[in-house]
Amino acid sequence: MDEITIDLAKEFSPKPFGRYKTDGSYSGEAFREEFLKPPLRERKKVVVDLSGSNLYGSSFLEEAFGGLLDEFTPQELKTHLMVVHRLLPSIEEEVYFYIAGNE
Repeated sequence: MDEITIDLAKEFSPKPFGRYKTDGSYSGEAFREEFLKPPLRERKKVVVDLSGSNLYGSSFLEEAFGGLLDEFTPQELKTHLMVVHRLLPSIEEEVYFYIAGNE
């Protein structure tokens, strides 16, 4: 399985904000649609490094990651998506909560 790593702060924004694209260019919806869905559709392993920032609102995280459940199952996401934050594992836990769905 091919693997890609996305450094969110470097490749997207060090200050992501908002839920929807109408909230701005660096919203959770924009990140999901532009950075997450394309490689996941190709069945690649996607590692998202969130370590470059500590400024993640729950609306951003829920939309970016929880919004994947409209196309992928929680099991698919467990297999193909890994989220890391070297300093704040609570951010990782929050993301995994959002992608767990109703499991």
